[in-house]
Amino acid sequence: MERRRFIHLIHRYYPFRGGSENYFHALSEDFAADGADVHVITTDAWDLEYFWDPQRRRVDVPFERCNGVKVHRTPAAHLPFSNLTHRAIRRVMGELARYPVPGTRRILGQLSRFGPWLPELRSVLERVAPGASLIHPANIALESMISEASRVAKSQDIPLVITPKLHLGESDRSTVRRYYTMPHQLDLLRGADMLMTQTSVEADFLASHGVREDRIRVVGLGIERDAVTGGDPERVRRTLGIDGPLVLALGAAAYDKGTIHSCQAVLNLNRRQAEPVTLVVAGPIISNFQKYVDSLQPDERRWIRVLGYVEDEFRTDLLAACDLLTLASRSEAFGYVFLEAWANGKPVVGARAGGIPAVIDHDVDGLLVDFGDVNALADAYDSLLSDPHSARRMGESGKQNKVVDRSDWYETISGVYREVLGVESGSWRSVDGAVAAKV
Repeated sequence: MERRRFIHLIHRYYPFRGGSENYFHALSEDFAADGADVHVITTDAWDLEYFWDPQRRRVDVPFERCNGVKVHRTPAAHLPFSNLTHRAIRRVMGELARYPVPGTRRILGQLSRFGPWLPELRSVLERVAPGASLIHPANIALESMISEASRVAKSQDIPLVITPKLHLGESDRSTVRRYYTMPHQLDLLRGADMLMTQTSVEADFLASHGVREDRIRVVGLGIERDAVTGGDPERVRRTLGIDGPLVLALGAAAYDKGTIHSCQAVLNLNRRQAEPVTLVVAGPIISNFQKYVDSLQPDERRWIRVLGYVEDEFRTDLLAACDLLTLASRSEAFGYVFLEAWANGKPVVGARAGGIPAVIDHDVDGLLVDFGDVNALADAYDSLLSDPHSARRMGESGKQNKVVDRSDWYETISGVYREVLGVESGSWRSVDGAVAAKV
């Protein structure tokens, strides 16, 4: 009996930590532990902005084995003046999608190969794919990876499962939605054997746009509780010199993530109350957020602590120390950090945008505000900080009712794979399948 071979494609992979990265790190290692031969094809980007800015950080490790997973990193390439050309190409694509003309899909498909531009991806896929049991790419906004995966899957008759991670924004007119729902992107999703969405919001949207309902499975997210709990709250407060209320923004810091609005809300709150609130921003810094922070006055910056990317131990300390977690973002398919906060019994604040309203029950396990409404965001923070009983109630509700263990989530994902492949339960090592890759 040979092992099943699964190929996962994701734009970044462990040791980088983020929602998409954690998703594929967990399922890849769990499948490998369950006997499958797992290959992750990713890029050499560390910073997301490396895809259009070659001065950003990258990972110079073309191949490695990570806890049973074979990780292939294909280099991202850059057009001349890539900071400008990348944005120009995506802007043209967005406008074409809004006002389609004859040949729009063909033009969009040709331009999409630069998002991101990975000239060696095809050769890596063609080397690893023969005999594979299943190919699973993700993130439709980075559709060059999904497009290549789809082409290889079709040419070699390999089942294709896609995790779209749609960001649907705050309304059907959102600029965010425009870049996740272009005609060629939806065509790619319609052509998959199965789509795994993270919320019903995403599933309903896809079903209403021509994806067969019998090819959609809502799988949510799961976490390893022990890995995100048990932090030392006093250590982080001592290190940062914070005595009062602490609001935590965990994840990429950017305008679309609501991080700028979170800063503005905390500053507004501090102008109207005696006890100052500190916002701690921990995660990769996107340039539009850095520009905002640089514009703040010294008396404002003292209440905004920008830490950048933090290691796991300090991240866990932050979760233990914070009074609440905020992610008032319009670019989320789910919001992995909500689960981390709830696992620590902390209330959360999110935006009525994307998949978040399907994750947070307003006034039950957190609070929802409209994206960009700074006053409402300040009021939400004030409500939770001034009423510890309600805050504890919401945090405990999330902990008891919303946190899914990683092992249970893996069984859900594994069930979808079995459904697609038409196999019964058991170890992935003990079923008929592909010969393991000689890599």
